[in-house]
Amino acid sequence: MEYTYMGYTGSRQIVKGKISAADERAAVDMLSNIGCRVVSLKPATRLLSFTGSLFQPKVKPSEMVTFSRQLALLLESGVGIIQALELLEAQTVDKTLKSILYQIVNDLRGGKSLSQALAQHPSVFSSLYSKLINVGEQTGSLETVLRSLADYIERQSTAMGKVRQALMYPALVLLLAIGVGGLMMGFLLKPVIDMFSKLGGALPLPTRMLVGGMQFIESYGLIILLVIVAIAVVAFMYFRTPNGRFTRDRLSLRTPLLGRLFQITELARICRSLSLLFKAGLPLPEVMALTTRATGNRVIAQALGVVEHDMLRGQGIAKPMGQLPIFLPLMVEMVKVGEETGNLDESLVIVAENFEIEADRRIQTMLGLIEPVMTIGMGLVVGFLALAVFMPIYGALNLVG
Repeated sequence: MEYTYMGYTGSRQIVKGKISAADERAAVDMLSNIGCRVVSLKPATRLLSFTGSLFQPKVKPSEMVTFSRQLALLLESGVGIIQALELLEAQTVDKTLKSILYQIVNDLRGGKSLSQALAQHPSVFSSLYSKLINVGEQTGSLETVLRSLADYIERQSTAMGKVRQALMYPALVLLLAIGVGGLMMGFLLKPVIDMFSKLGGALPLPTRMLVGGMQFIESYGLIILLVIVAIAVVAFMYFRTPNGRFTRDRLSLRTPLLGRLFQITELARICRSLSLLFKAGLPLPEVMALTTRATGNRVIAQALGVVEHDMLRGQGIAKPMGQLPIFLPLMVEMVKVGEETGNLDESLVIVAENFEIEADRRIQTMLGLIEPVMTIGMGLVVGFLALAVFMPIYGALNLVG
């Protein structure tokens, strides 16, 4: 949810803006983490919230990876932070990132820290990113943090790219089948039927079925289209509400074949986030809070919230995780080992790598299954259309003969 806020910094400078958070408490915590004392906080209006989330500026992950690594390199070379950002602003080709870097430079000249300036742009720099930059500023390891963030973003982008790749092929094949069918019905079927009817022959069964389907679409196609559009609009608006997003994420985890893939991909991201934050030296309560807010799946975020609550009651992390089926046994056991040995960050990296390997294997298996299934399905559709079109042609030739 998006909130508008007004507050002041440690230097008594008034700041205003918008921030996205799960609730008011989370918004206050996020602002406090960047050194802002909140005076006023209220939800943005529904219209502004809807349009703002729909048209928020986005920057490609590859641009964020390049920005983080180049900034780390410039800082290591002894270039000042403002000068480094000005150099990156001048050379970046992404208009959104260029505009944001310009605003960040102005904020730095106005006395804000880098983490405070980045936190003003949550649609590009997540709360996790801003917090780790804050840790790097305090510990003097900003270059190391930037490189770790670049690696983290690159891994997440690669994982999501593989999931999109698995879904891309069937979508393209389906569009191709629809295009071929439309061409055959639009340019071949009607002249053939007219010619066959003039010769006095009876249409074959496949052709009658296809003609009946076309007549049904002509009669009720507009109504069907309007109903589909209305359902799509209602679903789109519902899935943008908190309950709708939760329902969508729950359905995605229960989807046959894809549910397990979505689950292990998100758990791998969580393990990477936990490891990165824990390795940076943040206390566990803050690590859990930041990871919960950064999680894309609301069902898993809710489960992490339960783990965080039980952890604050002294139960650790592994025990409450073991009571929730969303967290897989490998993750629970490795977290337990990490807590006992004091190497939680290394244990989480091992879990993330195992989940990523399993995700790769599942994607390759799915692609191996999808290709023949879609090929057979497209062959059946095109074959039926060919029969419906060419059987009357052969029949007409027989009648003429």
